[in-house]
Amino acid sequence: MRTFIKADKFFYHSTTKTKGYLEIIDGKFGQHFKELPEEANIIDHSGQWIAPGLVDTHIHGYMNHDVMDNDAEGIKVMSEALLACGVTSFLPTTLTSSRELLTKVARTLGEVKNEVTGAKIQGIYFEGPFFTEEYKGAQNPSYFGDPDLEIFNEWQEASGGIIKKIALAPERKGTRDFVETVTKEGVVVALGHSNATLEEATEIVDAGASVFVHAFNGMRGLNHREPGMVGALMTLEKVFSELICDGHHVHPQAAEVLIDKVGHEHIALITDCMMAGGMPDGDYILGEFPVVVKDGTVRMPEGNLAGSILKLKEAIKNVVDWELAKPEEAVLMGSYVPALSCNIADTCGMIKAGRDADFIVLNPDMTLAATYLDGVKRYNA
Repeated sequence: MRTFIKADKFFYHSTTKTKGYLEIIDGKFGQHFKELPEEANIIDHSGQWIAPGLVDTHIHGYMNHDVMDNDAEGIKVMSEALLACGVTSFLPTTLTSSRELLTKVARTLGEVKNEVTGAKIQGIYFEGPFFTEEYKGAQNPSYFGDPDLEIFNEWQEASGGIIKKIALAPERKGTRDFVETVTKEGVVVALGHSNATLEEATEIVDAGASVFVHAFNGMRGLNHREPGMVGALMTLEKVFSELICDGHHVHPQAAEVLIDKVGHEHIALITDCMMAGGMPDGDYILGEFPVVVKDGTVRMPEGNLAGSILKLKEAIKNVVDWELAKPEEAVLMGSYVPALSCNIADTCGMIKAGRDADFIVLNPDMTLAATYLDGVKRYNA
């Protein structure tokens, strides 16, 4: 007997289909029908909405585990726990560290990629270590350096070729040649933790960079005489901006300015979540630095923000509650756009016949009701 999901709305990446039935065939999406084609097994989500599983392309840790712990079992815990956040695909994200540790982490992630049983690892995001100190954030500047293809190739080989994105500062020496080379190999280059000018950022975007790391944070701000990195992400074409919509990293009105300027289709909602995500307030470690989690924020001892404890399901709800996006636009920014920005939209981020049936069920108030992986309900709120 055929199986169908019944719901009030279905969010496809370019359209919203209303009341009907979505077929699930051997863990894959089938076609959408307005009426049942025959007697079938019905999974009834009447009054609710079906959306693609969320895709977190910038996440360092969750449930007291950190990617930099280099612990395969910890990554498996993260993978399972992220289903409760509506996340069905993610890019485990590194922090600036030693060449040796990053090689080990890349190897571990490559080995565990196909062993996780929850949210799927679609690649690795290397955040650093080719940054500059002015906007270092929680990155350790003692490991900063200029982009180096030999070192990057070592990490890529150790990972089994699954590094999908790397972030760097445009003003580092040798950046243009590095970017031109790795982008030809299919690796996305993101720009961040940088004091670059508009001119410097533009040069590296022209070389192939296409994403800006956590917009407004860790970068030279907008000035009327020197637009800087913020000016670059708001004016350059064919680029994406990561955006942390927790209400702490970016004021809702600043987020509104950016969304109005570049459009929802250029905003990738991310969490930048660290190990304290899903955990109580208290003292934690981010990379090599002690941090304090309190009142919804993660801060270094001197008070600076350092990562977040945001859940991606909260981010898509926030932008709707803040009246910055319609529900279908919020879903787009939390699924298809992040996937597209990291060159993984061919495997996740949308409802499409033949794809893995990884999807979420939303209530009309944008709260998460359930998460399905390969057509099987794996989380129920």
